[in-house]
Amino acid sequence: MLISLVCLARGLRTRVGSVLCLGLMVTSGSGYAQAAVESVDTRVLYVNAQHWLDSSLASHAEGLPLRMEVTMGELDQRLRLAPCAQVVPYLPPNTRLWGKTRLGLRCVQGSSKWNVFLPITVKAFGPAWVIKGYVAQGAVLTEADAMPVEVDWAELNSPIMANVSDWVGQTATRMLSTGQALRQDMVKPAQVFQAGAQVRVLARGVGFEIATNGQAVSAGVMGQSAKVRMDNGRIMNGQVLDSRTVRLEL
Repeated sequence: MLISLVCLARGLRTRVGSVLCLGLMVTSGSGYAQAAVESVDTRVLYVNAQHWLDSSLASHAEGLPLRMEVTMGELDQRLRLAPCAQVVPYLPPNTRLWGKTRLGLRCVQGSSKWNVFLPITVKAFGPAWVIKGYVAQGAVLTEADAMPVEVDWAELNSPIMANVSDWVGQTATRMLSTGQALRQDMVKPAQVFQAGAQVRVLARGVGFEIATNGQAVSAGVMGQSAKVRMDNGRIMNGQVLDSRTVRLEL
């Protein structure tokens, strides 16, 4: 049995599966399941879990351009859980509502306390940039290398790079091919000059900025720190602005 639900970041909407049509009782406002049989009806647990996930996923997606969706798996059908008046859903330590994960269900008020884990898969659909064609390892990405598409952000652990500025001008860490959504582990800042190169140095202080020349002591990577030897022989650290410019803050 699978139960699907959809939570939108703006306004919660629920697609109700057949299980919800069974009329199983859930205590109002608490999300706790009530059982009055010799063993817990696992269908009640699924309904209880769904109520908890409704609220949690809506909160999780708040402020993000994501359409959250979760599919719940099944508990082991061989389980015979003792009756429980209060079942509390919770997220186990070191887990999150993202990708393939699990939801804990704990009996806190019953003749025999128990704890089980329900497998779930959380998807988070949102805007992303997807590779079109092929990009060789070490190549610098341009806007022409990708197109905007909606993808599942939670499919992989590495964060999605949703903004063009996050990846344009970056270097591919491996071969990229059609259909791959751009994620942080796929790119790295581009190296724009080698150690020994002559660079332009912008020295900036309170109320002034001067330009001079220097020699790179270390390789220059966009946006990162590089060492520069000034005309007086002094070595200073600055931020790489482009292929020939380093900025020093005085």
